[in-house]
Amino acid sequence: MRRKGMALTAALLLAALVLGGCERGPRFVKRADFEEANRIVLTFAGPVDASWAADKAHFTVNEKPDPDILLDIESVRLEADGTRLTITMADPLNQEQPHQVVVKDIVANGKPLGSTAVIAARSYFGHLFAIFLGALIIQNFVFSKYLGLCVFFGTSQKKSTAVGMGITFTFVIVFASLMSWFLYQFVLKPYRLDYLQIIVFIGLVSLTVQAVDTILRKINPALFKAFGVYLVLVIANCIVIAVPLILADNEYNMFESLMLALGAGLGFLLALFLMSSVRERLEFANVPVSYRGLPIAFIVAGLFALSFMGFSGMSIF
Repeated sequence: MRRKGMALTAALLLAALVLGGCERGPRFVKRADFEEANRIVLTFAGPVDASWAADKAHFTVNEKPDPDILLDIESVRLEADGTRLTITMADPLNQEQPHQVVVKDIVANGKPLGSTAVIAARSYFGHLFAIFLGALIIQNFVFSKYLGLCVFFGTSQKKSTAVGMGITFTFVIVFASLMSWFLYQFVLKPYRLDYLQIIVFIGLVSLTVQAVDTILRKINPALFKAFGVYLVLVIANCIVIAVPLILADNEYNMFESLMLALGAGLGFLLALFLMSSVRERLEFANVPVSYRGLPIAFIVAGLFALSFMGFSGMSIF
């Protein structure tokens, strides 16, 4: 009897926890999504009253880290089906930050449903892909930031050398950036040694390049000979130093750091491949004597930079 009583009590407690801990029904505001630069779209579980939705005083929007700063709402528009509502803001939204939308005194089918709050945020996958795409194309370190030009012009004369350098550079920058992130987050930052970050990052890059130099000398001597002095110049490549500094400045986590480093490395590979493809054809072109060599290479790089400016402001997620 005592065991049966204990089992019954446990069952009642579990039922109370389950019933008390669960919501009685789904939230009436199902989701909030960013749309374009200055819009947030709310999706309701059912149609809401048009008269209620027409009053923008029923809505407030703020960035989640700053709940006291309310953003200006320009207009509110309800779709014909009554389940989608678009909030247009007076100014563009910083979509890097999650936004809180407070919906007050919801009315559906003439019945008051109370107030609720919902968060509009970019998906984390979209955030990671945006970092990768930004470093790869939109803010390419060569064509947009003009970094790493020494190695870029030195190894872009032939496709084989360019691709080999791009792959090697990608490996170096990914490994060095992840090691830099680890040391910054778990050694430099906790012990307040942030001021040593440049020295530490340069040391890590030097060790990584030395390791690649040794491995490449043994595995592929022909490619090692083709690189010549430019493999050593990777140590002083601005991109290899810039990426760890960006990671530290933006407080990226490991996955975000990986995406930025991978995008920067593949972006450098893309720049080398495009440049080498043009320079190989220029060898057979009738280029004026005064423009042969580096002068025409700088002109081509400038044209590529102008082309890549067309990606500015591009956003997929």
